[in-house]
Amino acid sequence: FLSSAEESSDTVRAASYIFIGVGALSMAMGFFGCIGAIYEIRCLLGLYFTCLLLILVAQVTAGVLVYFQRDLLKHEMSEIIGRMIVNYTGQNRTTEHAWDLIQKKMNCCGWTGPGNWSENLLIKNSTDYLYPCSCRNESLPGTEPKNVGLCTSLSAQLPVFETGCMTSVDKWLMDNCGIILGICVGVAVVELLGMILSMCLCKSVVREDYSKVPKY
Repeated sequence: FLSSAEESSDTVRAASYIFIGVGALSMAMGFFGCIGAIYEIRCLLGLYFTCLLLILVAQVTAGVLVYFQRDLLKHEMSEIIGRMIVNYTGQNRTTEHAWDLIQKKMNCCGWTGPGNWSENLLIKNSTDYLYPCSCRNESLPGTEPKNVGLCTSLSAQLPVFETGCMTSVDKWLMDNCGIILGICVGVAVVELLGMILSMCLCKSVVREDYSKVPKY
């Protein structure tokens, strides 16, 4: 969904950087964890524990950031998508194609509704009844549907979806809220178990042999 935006909001950008950092850290974590567990190196097991802890903190931070900034995020997305709709030309550019795909797959039109498209420069200055083809409701009579670009209607009653994409996205999130929360809780539980097991293994190591570190 965010790929349709011409630019990311500050909130989305910050959350994305956090997740990128988490991904990079997980690569190092896996290496240190394997070496530490196989050769019983306490310092690497401790480093593995620290990496898991940092990843868990980063994930919680990103989640809290998005949750408490959700109203600001929604407002920023409204402005970004509004500018994209105004400058939409139907030339199948990357952002326009992504937005067409969203409208077509989610059966929606515009951000808050099809009225947003009245601000489009081509539609506003045209004498024909133009509308985005991706908004085409195929259950209504009208011209043959196309995937991208602007279509022409024979009357002012446009054959488009009446629901805005903001409503469709909110509905999708609510419908899948249980799955999303379940995945987040599952990942957190696995990370906590990994932290507990690494500490147990670290305590079970009786003798520390640092000569193994440069060797392996």
